[in-house]
Amino acid sequence: MAPNHPVLECKKLAQRYRVRGGHQVVFEDLDLAIDGHQFVSVIGASGCGKSTLLRLVLGAERPWKGTLRSCGEPITHPDRTRGIVFQKYSLFPHRTVVENVMFGLELSRTYLAQKWLTWPWYRSRQHRQFRAEAMHRLEQVKLHEHAGKYPHQLSGGMQQRVAIAQALIMKPRILLMDEPFGALDPSTRESLQRAIVAAFHDQQTTIVLVTHNLEEAVYVGTRLLVLARDPRTPAAGSRIVVDEAVRQGAPLDAPETQELLAHVRHAGFTD
Repeated sequence: MAPNHPVLECKKLAQRYRVRGGHQVVFEDLDLAIDGHQFVSVIGASGCGKSTLLRLVLGAERPWKGTLRSCGEPITHPDRTRGIVFQKYSLFPHRTVVENVMFGLELSRTYLAQKWLTWPWYRSRQHRQFRAEAMHRLEQVKLHEHAGKYPHQLSGGMQQRVAIAQALIMKPRILLMDEPFGALDPSTRESLQRAIVAAFHDQQTTIVLVTHNLEEAVYVGTRLLVLARDPRTPAAGSRIVVDEAVRQGAPLDAPETQELLAHVRHAGFTD
């Protein structure tokens, strides 16, 4: 990791997709620098490029134009320094909760091969280490009492907690979250919001959260980005129209929060 570089840096970033008769520009001339430990909430209307930005940061897509770096290194492909949690969790049905969370460690440290190639005492010690780490992550998301259950025995919100623990256990430099709470009921959503904010403070990971919910973005974030198109030039791509620091967890009725919400809505975002 190169020293004295932003955790994430985009310069003149642009992406477009082929459509019938030409190309559709998603966003363009996007400049962004995320320094240090930040919780960045990204909002914007459907089609403005929020999820596209996450895929580029993950390394699952290559940009049309511009540069994209993490700690000074070009992002060219997915790697374990960047994790992602989607709206729809994906768990192994035949593995218990704790085994699902452990799986990334087993795979990344070639444990699945080592269990046939190393002495039993080494396998047992490493297995205990992985399990202890998995239990710690489950405690972060308040699921340690369900470690021995299988995914079908959990609610949707609990399964999403497992997916978050799976991502956290890999200790990514950047954790990307694409509408992770969007399909959940309000009480479960609020519980998971508190859990991910707690994990953010416990683990020095930069989080980039995409959401359609403005109040959620303001509540969980330390920084708010709004992507929007200029209605006068609909063929042009989205740009960052708001980039503001946020006091994480501030009451929604606080004057500073209401002022920020009004500013965002004035910029053209409606939730």
